[in-house]
Amino acid sequence: MSISEKDDLIRAQNELIGILFEIIKRLQANNTLDEEYFQLITSEKTVIVQKRVDEILSQRADNSKTVAKLLEKLES
Repeated sequence: MSISEKDDLIRAQNELIGILFEIIKRLQANNTLDEEYFQLITSEKTVIVQKRVDEILSQRADNSKTVAKLLEKLES
């Protein structure tokens, strides 16, 4: 294996590790948001609580879209 091929392999491995790290980070963020969400929906319903619930749902959706895109990138 030539040095160039080894360098390409190392770059590909680093990219894969970066993608997997980002996927794990996003999924962990969703877990944290889930915990907060469940606490909020069992609390008193106020405008502030509803606003935060909406923010959580939006963040979770963004994280899920990002994870889906990263998984697609791994498939290619």
